[in-house]
Amino acid sequence: MKLRLSIVAVLCAVVAAPAATLTPVARADDSPTIYYLSLGDSLAAGTNATGVGVAYTDMGYADQLYSALAADEPKLKLVKLGCPGESTTSMRFGSQYPTVVLSCATPRGYKDLYPKGTQLAEAVSFLQAHKGKVALVTIDVGANDLQRFDAQGNLVICLLEPAGCATQTATMVENLTAILSDLRAAAGPDVSIVGMSYYDVFAPLCVSDPSLLFVCSRVDAINGSLVDTYSGAGDPVADVAGAFESDNLVSAAAHVCAWTWFCSYGDVHPNTAGYGVVAQAFEQVVQ
Repeated sequence: MKLRLSIVAVLCAVVAAPAATLTPVARADDSPTIYYLSLGDSLAAGTNATGVGVAYTDMGYADQLYSALAADEPKLKLVKLGCPGESTTSMRFGSQYPTVVLSCATPRGYKDLYPKGTQLAEAVSFLQAHKGKVALVTIDVGANDLQRFDAQGNLVICLLEPAGCATQTATMVENLTAILSDLRAAAGPDVSIVGMSYYDVFAPLCVSDPSLLFVCSRVDAINGSLVDTYSGAGDPVADVAGAFESDNLVSAAAHVCAWTWFCSYGDVHPNTAGYGVVAQAFEQVVQ
């Protein structure tokens, strides 16, 4: 698929689910760099792409998507702001108490990572400073909203808890709605902002132990809330859940084992091939 930037504005979509384009940027042939801005959590950062314990790599989905796009647009530059552990709450407000929800870093760490205070504030500042020069924004966030640590330091995942994730989901939707609104206000109406659904990393467990099927049902519900929130903001969604065939748990389990480190090391992050699948899901909506 040939991807290119044009100085001709893209006409409005007529389908129910919005499609994305690399935003047309009016420029001369000798004009400066244009940008792809990647936001989100550890997946956006590319954590563990080349092996468990590798904090950051250049083979994450943002990197692989960038490589595909840059083949047709050599002046495109990738700016990655994603950070492992980021939740929608911490993306908006910075470091949180770990007994409430996960964060990317300590308060001091956020100051080091994001001079503007938070990932969202940093993104908004970048978009405002580069008006007319940003071709694409991608974002994945929400999975860490479902996790916290208890007083003993044990990880608690609401997907596995009797109470479920209703409270966490409501907070996630509220925060993501505000995040997308702030990004749109800073980017302007024509910049493509593309979200994503998550693959169901618990699929192998649901297949091996049917008593855990409720967990995978909850993952489906979370993805539904994410898709609805992105769509409500007018932003298209990369169907990563679909790419992993999450509607067929046997197939999804096989994909999770092949494309992530979960079955071999218990790590939820994709390997290089898995990040490639995520990148392709984004590429399919960046026409």
